[in-house]
Amino acid sequence: MDFLTILKAIILGIVEGLTEFAPVSSTGHMVIVDDMWLQSEQFLTKYVANTFKIVIQLGSILAVIIIFKDRFLDLLGLKRMQNASGAGRRTQRLKLSQVIVGLIPAGVLGVLFDDYIDDHLFSSATVLIGLVIGAILMIVADKFGPKRPTVETADQITYKQALAIGLFQCLSLWPGFSRSGSTISGGVLLGLSHRAAADFTFIMAVPIMFGASALSLLKNWEYFTLDALPFFIAGFISSFIFALISIRFFLKLINRIKLIPFAIYRIVLALVIYIIFF
Repeated sequence: MDFLTILKAIILGIVEGLTEFAPVSSTGHMVIVDDMWLQSEQFLTKYVANTFKIVIQLGSILAVIIIFKDRFLDLLGLKRMQNASGAGRRTQRLKLSQVIVGLIPAGVLGVLFDDYIDDHLFSSATVLIGLVIGAILMIVADKFGPKRPTVETADQITYKQALAIGLFQCLSLWPGFSRSGSTISGGVLLGLSHRAAADFTFIMAVPIMFGASALSLLKNWEYFTLDALPFFIAGFISSFIFALISIRFFLKLINRIKLIPFAIYRIVLALVIYIIFF
């Protein structure tokens, strides 16, 4: 595999890392960049190319685990997080069972419709639709969500809210809709602060993204060759590095600017795609 091919993997990894946790659709951006410019299917089979777009999310998953390591240790009962003041143990905290409840809807639908999504939904046309409808949902969340959130931190989320956010996450199975866009919007409509919704979104992302990657790898294992391994490694490393940067930046920004600026970006991007392709 030549240097230019590896460079393409690095570029796709950068796109993934920068966009995975912003509500703009990382998968949508990778599909667009690949279709318009890189065209990875010219040197990889369709199934391996689609799997790559999912598997490099493992780099972003690793970045989340590092940034939220204390939270994950707390969920697993290996470490108790303290209050924001740094004193004492919290009497109310997010439970692993609540995260599992939030994962069930998208997990079930993802398994049932994985083949259909792979075969029919990875295209610029479907991404365009997802970008626009997702942007509308984000605008609705900011305009019509509660003015004063009733849930300021992820520790205050109820089981009912976790399940409802999980149902919103099902929208992200459509490429271009965005996992964080759908779940943060859903959380805001349910009374969560933007930061609490973002934290819960990132925590849920780890098992569901890992599961999607593992399922895709198992399903398409027969198509892999050692020649493709450097392509995957390069994409993984670049997505990890740039996800570390983008997550920290996004978490500092989300409560201040909220969702509408991201929605406007999505609409502009959809317009550009429409002009170029349609």
